[in-house]
Amino acid sequence: MSGALLVAGTTSDAGKSVVTAGICRWLARQGVRVAPFKAQNMSLNSFVTADGAEIGRAQAMQAQAARVEPEAAMNPVLLKPGADGRSQVVLLGRAVAEVGALDYRERKPVLLERALECLADLRSRYEVVVCEGAGSPAEINLRDRDIANMGLATAAGLPVVVVGDIDRGGVFAAMYGTLALLSAEDQRLVAGWFVNKFRGDARLLAPGLDMLHQLTGRPVLGTLPMLSGLWLDAEDSLDLTTVVDHAASSGPVGADVLRVAVVRFPRLSNFTDLDALAQEPGVLVRWATRPEELADADLVVLPGSRATVADLAWLRERGLEPALKARAAAGLPVLGVCGGYQMLSRSIVDEVESRAGEVAGLGLLPTRVVFGREKVLARPVGEAYGERVEGYEIHHGVVSVEGGVPFLDGCRVGSVWGTTWHGALENDGFRRRLLREVAASAGRAFVPAPDVSFAAARAARLDRLGDLIEEHADTDALWKLIEGGAPGGLPFVPPGAPRTMES
Repeated sequence: MSGALLVAGTTSDAGKSVVTAGICRWLARQGVRVAPFKAQNMSLNSFVTADGAEIGRAQAMQAQAARVEPEAAMNPVLLKPGADGRSQVVLLGRAVAEVGALDYRERKPVLLERALECLADLRSRYEVVVCEGAGSPAEINLRDRDIANMGLATAAGLPVVVVGDIDRGGVFAAMYGTLALLSAEDQRLVAGWFVNKFRGDARLLAPGLDMLHQLTGRPVLGTLPMLSGLWLDAEDSLDLTTVVDHAASSGPVGADVLRVAVVRFPRLSNFTDLDALAQEPGVLVRWATRPEELADADLVVLPGSRATVADLAWLRERGLEPALKARAAAGLPVLGVCGGYQMLSRSIVDEVESRAGEVAGLGLLPTRVVFGREKVLARPVGEAYGERVEGYEIHHGVVSVEGGVPFLDGCRVGSVWGTTWHGALENDGFRRRLLREVAASAGRAFVPAPDVSFAAARAARLDRLGDLIEEHADTDALWKLIEGGAPGGLPFVPPGAPRTMES
């Protein structure tokens, strides 16, 4: 069996995805055939593999870091939260159920079996598998049915490293407390720490790292500096600011900047569609939840949504509908993607997701949406503005186009565009042509940069993660854990898991 490692975290957004991707990139650069793995992921940011399976977008990014093709086995269980407290369960790339939290809990033993099968399969085909945990391994109320953290680690015998976010404060307490809340069996697998998002002079931190080692018997395997502008496929709303806060490395090429307002739906999905816009020099991307935040925008984007009808109702409650209709009437650009495109329709018939029946859409495009029970998962290829465009589709709503000008299997009327294709803006030639037209419609002297490559920018950021591990981690110690597992004799840190959780 090949080597493996589990990267856990003291909290959500501690940096598990980044560290996992960094280790994958570091190993790939050493010529190691490596794959990422996350047994269970809760995210509205997903991706379609080449064979039509839906997985978490973070695992697709980690596969890119590993320089391998993403596949369903890398994220066997994906949970997509909906509008009613229920989540869609995606198993091996296919939606299989809509469940509440307690219903899902009963399914976990079976899901653990499937996850272990996928992990074993990957380990049979790759030299190393780098696993990412979910949330925190010390969520003691969930430990008895855990399939992503210590439940997976103990079942598969994985050594575990724990990442803590020092930027939010309390990292030493979080690390020590995480270990102290684990059972003796679980503690035996926790072999080291990563301090993430460090700013400042490392000499000031050194005494704390030494004391943490003395208190826990586990070394700090790396102190990783804060890296800004990564925008690497965030999984949840904790990361949303990174999508729009990173700035391009240079100013606008033309005389003007271009302002893009993105409506921030409560059930926003696939917000990585915005990354390619935000890395363009001179394009300023910001979130909007109020009508006045659309007033000076040159382009308004209605992005994807996991709950189209519910988020359309929210949009109306926030007073955004009149502002959008006024923009369209004035010839100012509006772009709808997937769920956002569905909202632009004349009508939406949904007996599947919201079960609301027929609902009036915004009426800005001559389309009608009917939700089907089978999810559409596809990797379409087409052409727009004379440019080749590749994308991916993830939706239950099937759109019938009854007029307008064809646009990426959707349509356009005046300054309003709509498409079900995610990822279209990652195509450099198409993105530049669209931005030119948006600038012309908005009356801006904006010129897209002629040489921006989104693929190259993403690859460079993945290389930065590989550098992060190579330059700031104890790679020899990492190799020993990957090849040999957790060392024996690691001390137990009391009190351990509560007795009720161990019984």
